[in-house]
Amino acid sequence: MQAARTSPVPVADAFTHTLGLPLEQIFRRRFGPIPPISGTTQEGEWTTAGQSRIVHLADGGSLREELVSVDAPSAFTYRLTEVTGPMRPLASHIDGAWTFEPAGTGTRITWAWTVHPRNANVGSVTLPVFARLWRAYARRALDELDVLLVGAYESNRPD
Repeated sequence: MQAARTSPVPVADAFTHTLGLPLEQIFRRRFGPIPPISGTTQEGEWTTAGQSRIVHLADGGSLREELVSVDAPSAFTYRLTEVTGPMRPLASHIDGAWTFEPAGTGTRITWAWTVHPRNANVGSVTLPVFARLWRAYARRALDELDVLLVGAYESNRPD
């Protein structure tokens, strides 16, 4: 599953701000059964492969997120494990990736998820439906991200 959009900010700015933004700012709205993120529990900054944090969902669920790789300014990847709450029956773990590519004077931002089903039978039925919902959720999140990136870029740009 993946979704993408182009943002009018330079690649390095898009990468740095996306990696550092609090998740609850990007994923603040529910889409169907996919809840917003209510916060994270972590120690230190989120900048180096091997760091982990707990992502708290508004429906009471949570996920453990580990930053797998950081290749500034073009990509970072992560893995979600220890899935609790309503998503638990769907996924044993999820591999995620954010990529940032030059697009004209801005950046093409792509967010992708590979969901590894907890149960093959359940996954074959529910994952196609979940994928459609996730893509809509991702488009909404990318719209939120774009507003945040443009705001950060504009406020840090020299006059």
